[in-house]
Amino acid sequence: MDRSPFYTMDDFDFNGKRVYLRIDINSPINPITGEVVDDTRFIHYLRTINELKNSKVVIIAHQGRPGDSDFVSLRQHAGHLGRLLGRDVLFVDSLIGSAVETAIRNMKNGDIIMLENSRFYSEEILIKDDGAAQKNTFIVRNLSKLFDYFIIDAFPAIHRDQTTLTGFKDIKPNIAGRLMETEINSIDRFMNSKSHPKLAIMGGAKIRDAIKVTGPFLEKGIVDNIIFGGVAANIFLWASGIDIGKRNMEFIEKQDKNYKKLLEECKSLLSRFSDRIYLPEDFMLNPLQTEIKTGEKVPDGQLLADIGFESIKTFSSIIEKAKNIFLNGPMGMYEINEYSLGTREIFNAVSQSPASKIVGGGHTINAINEFGLSDSMGYISTGGGALINYLSGEPIPVIDSLVYNRKKFGGN
Repeated sequence: MDRSPFYTMDDFDFNGKRVYLRIDINSPINPITGEVVDDTRFIHYLRTINELKNSKVVIIAHQGRPGDSDFVSLRQHAGHLGRLLGRDVLFVDSLIGSAVETAIRNMKNGDIIMLENSRFYSEEILIKDDGAAQKNTFIVRNLSKLFDYFIIDAFPAIHRDQTTLTGFKDIKPNIAGRLMETEINSIDRFMNSKSHPKLAIMGGAKIRDAIKVTGPFLEKGIVDNIIFGGVAANIFLWASGIDIGKRNMEFIEKQDKNYKKLLEECKSLLSRFSDRIYLPEDFMLNPLQTEIKTGEKVPDGQLLADIGFESIKTFSSIIEKAKNIFLNGPMGMYEINEYSLGTREIFNAVSQSPASKIVGGGHTINAINEFGLSDSMGYISTGGGALINYLSGEPIPVIDSLVYNRKKFGGN
């Protein structure tokens, strides 16, 4: 078996060691109480933490961004994680300093500490890795001397070049945690699979993400075909010269100020891959709740809120033939019952398919859970932007850092 390009937890004995564990439990927060309202990400980390039961584990994580309502302390996160583990998780309300150092040096085997939100510190967000910059931060200089190993398991943040993620790569071994390892292996398996047809289903409102992966997917043969739904489909239809209605055009314009450039990218993709891109044949209008064929004039004030019956039939037939499926994004406004049919039927078709499946994106996972399909959707990734960046072939700072670290400490 080929050696992993980065260290994994199989490469070291962590018993009795002090372990720095960087995870990503950035979660939806109740704006009034500060409590975590969706602990999906917490659950993904139980395996890594439980494997370290004989170690001294110090957890570093972030929550929200400065200025946002969910930019809160991790105190309640520590309590929530402790309840899931059935173990005490001590919270220390700082990331660096004497209180942190004392708490870590006094740890016994089996102890778990969670430090304060790393994004409370400007060094985390503002300093990018230009060589010495991260290494000279207070964060790295203070924490690097306290640990034997650094486990980086924050897959949803792999596209972030931030100090607690990539700043320790020159200090000691940096190791992919179990979630990181599983995510990368699952995605690589999909990308490298020789079982065809390979199908991507792209929906939702994040049009830039959908366009970003389309080129690499089709140019490199990662997938054979792409089905588009949601706003992602609308911008391709607009680019092809089809009337999508004033309100839908305005929605796209508000979504991205560079929408004109995105339209040109869509035109280019359609000119090269029109036979491999599938767009909806019909839609359900909101608020009229009537169907309209693609190309018919969209009445003023109407949103293309869901795909129609013909689109459901065509897309389901394509899904039925696929051997590998990547699903990212709903077909429409699934949160409103009257416009949930398209998403529900397409997701049902994916769930019933015997194909190998990988699913990602926050709204996608929410819809899957709402429809009760989570047990039949293959591998459900924790990544949103991270997953899209990885699939589109963009540089991934955290993975690059892990690979560099193994070369530095483990030879070629």
